[in-house]
Amino acid sequence: MKASETAIVFIEFQNDFCKPGGKLFDAVKDELARQDTIANATELAQHARAKGCTVIHCPFVYDKDWAQQHAVCGIIAGAAEAGAFQPGEWGAEFTEELQPQPGETVLSGKHALSGFSNTELDEVLRDKGIKNVVVAGFLSNVCVEATARSAYDRGFTVRVARDATAAMSQANQEYVEREIYPLLGGSQTVREFIDSLE
Repeated sequence: MKASETAIVFIEFQNDFCKPGGKLFDAVKDELARQDTIANATELAQHARAKGCTVIHCPFVYDKDWAQQHAVCGIIAGAAEAGAFQPGEWGAEFTEELQPQPGETVLSGKHALSGFSNTELDEVLRDKGIKNVVVAGFLSNVCVEATARSAYDRGFTVRVARDATAAMSQANQEYVEREIYPLLGGSQTVREFIDSLE
C-alpha cells in the first residue's frame, strides 16, 4: 500500500475502553493485555504519521436525542445503560496515548456501529484520494468489523490491524480474525503493515 493513498481509522480509543475506571474497561482489559492493543495502536499511529498516511480518529459519543429517535438496542443500549461515552465526561475523551495531532481528522456524529454511519468519513476519504483503509480499535467484532465492511462496500481496499484491536473475549477476537477479516481484505499485525507500507 502507498502511504499517500492510505488512511488509518482509529475507532473509539477513548478512556471508557482504554483506562482503568472506564465504564467498559473491565469488559476488554484481558484482551487489551493479551493483544497489547494500546502499545500497538500507538506504534501504528507513530509510523503512519511518519510515512505520510492519513490518520483519522473516530470516537463514539452517546447522543440521547439521536438514540430516542432510533431503534437503539443491543450493544449501544448496553453502553448507554453503563453510562459510557457520555458527552463532556472523562470516559468519552481520547486516551492519552492516542491524542489527535494537529491536522488530523476527528470525526463527529458516530452514534451507531460503523465509522461511516452519520459521520463525514466517506467524504474525508474521497477528498484525500484515499484508496486503502486500515481499521484499528474497538470492538474487533462490532465497530471495527462494521467499519471494515462499510469500507469494503464503498470500494476501498481494507485491512484490519488485528493486534491494535480488542474484543471482549479471545474467542470473539479469534473468530473475526479467522472467519470475517479474510472476507473483507484481510488483517495484518501492526509490524506487518508498517513493513509493507510504501
